[in-house]
Order: sequence, then structure tokens, then C-alpha cells
Amino acid sequence: MAVTALSVESAAIAAAPSPPQPPRRRYRWDRRRYPRWQRSADIWRFVLLLSFRLWLIQRPWTYFGGFSSDRQNQRRRKLASWIRETCLDLGPTFIKVGQLFSTRADLFPAEYVEELSKLQDQVPAFDLEQVQQILSNELGASPEELFSDFDPVPLAAASLGQVHRARLKTGEAVVVKVQRPGLQQLFTVDLAILRGIAEYFQRHRRWGQGRDWVGIYEECCRILWQETDYLREGRNADRFRRDFRDCDWLLVPRVYWRYASPRVLTLEYLPGIKISDYTALEAANLDRQKISQLNAEAYLRQVLNHGFFHADPHPGNLAVSPTGRLIFYDFGMMGEIRTDVRSKLMQVFLGIARKDADDIVSALVELGALLPTGDLGPVRRSVQYLLDNFLDRPFEGQSISAISDDIYEIAYDQPFRFPATFTFVMRAFSTLEGVGKGLDPDFNFMTVAKPYALEIMSDATPNPAGLLNEFSRQALAVGNSALGLPRRLDDTLDKLEQGDLRVRVRASESDRLLRRLLLTQQSQTWAILTAALWIGSAIVSLSALPLLAIAPFGLGLIPLGLLIRTQLRLRRSERMGNVSNN
Repeated sequence: MAVTALSVESAAIAAAPSPPQPPRRRYRWDRRRYPRWQRSADIWRFVLLLSFRLWLIQRPWTYFGGFSSDRQNQRRRKLASWIRETCLDLGPTFIKVGQLFSTRADLFPAEYVEELSKLQDQVPAFDLEQVQQILSNELGASPEELFSDFDPVPLAAASLGQVHRARLKTGEAVVVKVQRPGLQQLFTVDLAILRGIAEYFQRHRRWGQGRDWVGIYEECCRILWQETDYLREGRNADRFRRDFRDCDWLLVPRVYWRYASPRVLTLEYLPGIKISDYTALEAANLDRQKISQLNAEAYLRQVLNHGFFHADPHPGNLAVSPTGRLIFYDFGMMGEIRTDVRSKLMQVFLGIARKDADDIVSALVELGALLPTGDLGPVRRSVQYLLDNFLDRPFEGQSISAISDDIYEIAYDQPFRFPATFTFVMRAFSTLEGVGKGLDPDFNFMTVAKPYALEIMSDATPNPAGLLNEFSRQALAVGNSALGLPRRLDDTLDKLEQGDLRVRVRASESDRLLRRLLLTQQSQTWAILTAALWIGSAIVSLSALPLLAIAPFGLGLIPLGLLIRTQLRLRRSERMGNVSNN
């Protein structure tokens, strides 16, 4: 996942000198004077232009030289690159939203997800004077009073803040994360504008179908505001450190709470080798195969044992110490699974063993892995498809990336959405599989996960006593339902007699025929209106004032355009009907 609060500790692990910095890019959001009305205009201009370009992509007649799926995909890739560049230009809020959307392959086509996953938030550093001012305001003292040594040159700068190396008066080496000035004010303005954009897409005739854009907006708001609270990030780091206190093969930076505030966080400096720097790992004589195994095991423990996991385990947030211990950085984005998740996972595994799509969907809804926003029928059919196509394959032979791609391909354009926690887990599994294969070409994430899956399956296998209790519970439930059935039938009949209960039957074929009939009537109306105006124009052109004929002729172009548009919709409806019949 490309969502990071600030992968700044990882910048400190590089031993080689930094490459020359590119020329400073001037961002719109980085201007000193940027009125709110202009900010709103810039954002809405981006949204409206994006809507227009998306509309063009779906129109075959806009492809000069002929329409093809390859040319459409090429246009999508160009648009995705433009979206990424515009998000960078619009600044922190849109960089973070773009990074969040890069995890949502259930909402967006693959071209956009792939391009947004490249979204990096390396932006110009802010002035040392501003750093000193923030430290004084937040910690009540200047850097000289707080630290025996404070490096004025930042190790790294990102959209949320930047990091400086320092040394405490007691001698410990630390890194100090300082939040970017004006960040919370910018978030407040941008999120208010994004609320209106989410409502616009929710009301849209096409893009609003089956998508809870307002709910997605609220989810993004929650995540973004959490990232601006450095105290919360410090608590995340402490909890993560406690979870792995018994593992001598994993390190987590210590938080120095005396030097922490909502906008400043001081962490232990833990240098190491970047996990994707394979040359340095081999030079240090470290076992790459073992590192890949430990990395996968660490994440499985987080998800299945602790229920608290790092939501962004990309190579920039992972390092290896000279002794071969894993080092985790950046705890701004963490995921948490409810305490009852294990029992719900057992229900999912039992449903998989029985190939029962209904049980799986019910358990996933209770688990929070599915947030239904419409009819769950397509979801059940999709789950059944997965059961029929993947269950009989060897567990070790499957790929997390391939499975997640298939899930998202099925989920795309369906009337439900996955919550952030589920997409974070799936994206993190895919990322870890990629990291593992980079370290060891023979690495298979499913092989490492198999013992955990078997443990869950064994725990989910009902014992005789538990089975007897389950039968008793179901028998009681059936008895209660049977006793209440006459009363429920009576209530239903009363509602039918009183007109309080309405039954609506909808036939897709009838709807299609009615729609085509309506389009045909509209075509006739526009054709008659066009003919009437042009006949009138011809009559006027024979009068003493022929120039007046221009007016009805020009007005006739309007219904003509509407006639052409209606005919295109009618042809598209006929093609869809033919496809459905075939």
C-alpha cells in the first residue's frame, strides 16, 4: 500500500551519499498566499476536467482512426498519469487521498490503481526557522535547549512533515519528526471541499450507482486526521513494540514521550539496511531467505494473533539490522481488527470447507470484511465462483497477488464495497509477497501462511460437546421460529388487507422494452421538431426577409443533436439486449 505518514526513518539507513536533488518544483499548495476561493476553484477544475475526460474515454466516436480496447486502455493510462501529477500539484490532502485510493482496486480500474501506487510524497522541505518555531510552541523550548545536537538539514521531507537527526542531552541518538506548518488548516479546507465532491459523485447517474462515496469520504477523513496526530502514532509504536516484546528478531523504535506532542514526535534512531537493498544485505552476509520468512511471519502474527497490524509494510518502512533483526518504521497508518474476529474467521473457514457461499457472506458481513450497500445476490455469486475455481487448487501453489486481483476484478462494479481494514490487509499481503520474492525467488507467502491457516481450521473444527450445543441452539431457534410463525403470517395478511405492504415485481426484459419504447418516442418528438423548424426556415427564406430564416434553422440544430444522442442510446440499448439474449 502506498499510504505512508512519513517514511523518514528509512532515509537514515542509507550509507551511500544522497544523489543530487532535482530542481525544486513549485507546488500550488506551497504558495504563501493561496486564498480559499482559489483553492476551491483549482480543486473543482480538476474534478470537472476529470469527469469530462472519463466521459470521453467511454465514447467510441471520440477515437480518431477507430475504437479499440487497446486504445481505450492507453487513454486510461494517460489519464491515470495525469491524475497522479495533479494530486502531487494539489498537495498533501490529495497525495494522501490518492495513496488511499491506490489500495481500492474494488472501486477503481487497474490502470488508475497501478499509477496511484507510484504516488510518492517527496516534497520540498520547509524552513529551519519554521522548525524551530514549531518545536518551541509544541515542546516549550528551542532545539538548542532540548538537544545537545540538532541537524538543521532534514533527513527527508514529505507532505505531512520532515525529519531531523538529533542527540538528546543524555546522549541517545534520535530522529525528530516535525509536522508541516499549516497542515491541519489545509486539511480542514480541502476536506470541506471534498465533501461536496463526494456528494456530487453520489448523485451522479452513473458513478453513484452501487458506490457509497460519502461513506468512502468519511473513511478517508478519519484516516487522514489520524495521520496528523503524532501522539497517536507514538502510541501505535509503543503498542506494536509491546506486541513483539518476546521476539528477539524484531526491533521497533522507542518513543521519547518527553519530546512528543501532536505535531512533534521523537523516536529512537535505529539504523539498518533497507530490506530491498539486496547488494548491501549480501555484503553484510545476511540470509535473504530467512529474512523473507521472518517478514511474512511478523505480518501473520500481527493480523492473526495480535489483531493490530502495520498497514504499510513497503520496503521503505522495513530494514534489517547488521545482526539480521527486522526493523519496522512509520506507525502513522495502522489497522486494527475487532476482538471477535477469530470466531468469525472460524465461520469463514467452515463455510469454505462446506462450500457454502451464504455462510461465508454472512460471516464476512459480521466480520466487517463486506459493507453491503445494495443487493447481496451478486456477492454470493462471486463468492461461489471463487469457491468453485480456487478451493480445489493446492494451497501452497496459490499467489496472494493473483487471488486479490481476482477478488477485486469480481468486486469491481458490484453493489458493495470493502472497508479500509480489508483492503489494507489484502494490499499488505500482496506487498509482502513482492518483498519476499525479491529477497528469495522461491519464496511463497502461502507456504508460510499454511501453519496459521491449519491452526485456525483445527480450532474451528467442532468437538462433540460443541456440536451438541450447536444442535441444541439451532433446535431452540427453529422451535421459536415455528411458534412465532402463525402470528407473523397473521401480521403479514393484515398488512396486505390494509395496504401497508406492497409487493413490487420487476422484470428486466420489461424494463428494457419500456426504455426502448420511451427512447423511440423521444426520437420521434425530436425528429418532428427538427423538421418543423427547418420547414419554417425554408418558408421564411422565400419571404421578403430571407435572413430571418437563419434563426429557425439554427434552433433546429438543437433537437437534431438531441435526436442523434437519443438514437445512439437506442442503438446501445439494442446491443445490450442482444448480448443479454445471447
